[in-house]
Amino acid sequence: MGLDGRGRIAGRWGATIATARDGQLFFLGSELSEELAYSLEAAFRATPHWPDPTVTPAALAQCERLLRSTGRPLQHSSGPHYLIPRGARFTSSAEIVLSTDRLVDMLLPCNPGNWSPDEWDSLIEGRLGPWAMATIDGRIISICHTPRAMTDNAAECGVWTDPDFRGQGHAAAVTAAWASILQPTGRHLFYSTDATNHSSRRVAVRLHLRPIGWTWSLAEPGDAAGYQRHPLSDGNRPL
Repeated sequence: MGLDGRGRIAGRWGATIATARDGQLFFLGSELSEELAYSLEAAFRATPHWPDPTVTPAALAQCERLLRSTGRPLQHSSGPHYLIPRGARFTSSAEIVLSTDRLVDMLLPCNPGNWSPDEWDSLIEGRLGPWAMATIDGRIISICHTPRAMTDNAAECGVWTDPDFRGQGHAAAVTAAWASILQPTGRHLFYSTDATNHSSRRVAVRLHLRPIGWTWSLAEPGDAAGYQRHPLSDGNRPL
């Protein structure tokens, strides 16, 4: 999540609860009124924390009631987060290309169609962080990249696979390859997904990723989905 100077989720109307076995954190959207933000914070602090992060937080129902009382549309989403262990490995039938390889400029004409042209160029040229791609016969069929700015201690990956090639292990292969680039830096490497994205959750199983927590989000439809420009991109033009 991109947070503003107040520690709120930038550009978001709603709330998110992040849960782990040893505690939970509460994040408010930057677009909430101060009165509503205060009520949501109070509701969160007044409810207990369950030790199982996969169980719906006790505060979520009250937060939902408060947000729905405004009459604005609301969407619920949730999903697990994982730590990528050192030495994660997985192979597929595709050729894997890394952002650290030579001649990566050969991929500049190979935009699979879900990146804006300028961002694709920035990605290939390494300005948006490390990446790994799976290719078959010159076609990019899976990408693992770094969708938000890294910190000194952590990085999170984002994964896409062409629908024609899903379920064949390509996403797991590029995720492991992406991790291999960053593991020498000593950063903690994270993988997250939505509870309803079963193919993405199979990646976690294939790589034996360690579950560390869960997030539960309430937001306006469209706030947490759809195309968003990389925070390191120049400009803010939509796809």
